[in-house]
Amino acid sequence: MSTAELETLRNAALSLTEQERAKLASDLMASLDGPSEGDVAEAWDIEICRRINEIESGKAELLDLDEVLARAKSRIGA
Repeated sequence: MSTAELETLRNAALSLTEQERAKLASDLMASLDGPSEGDVAEAWDIEICRRINEIESGKAELLDLDEVLARAKSRIGA
């Protein structure tokens, strides 16, 4: 894209309403963030299945809520 085309695009974007500019900015930032939402969802599905398998096979150490809270409080010094 040429400098002139970029300037035209910038001016067009700046003429949008605040809400439209916010949406455009959000979309542009999201395009820089890496994998799409679908990729993230698929990765979480795989991770969830892995964790379920570990629980069902007995490999995972399950902790009681009170124990987890006690550990967290001791780590933060509360």
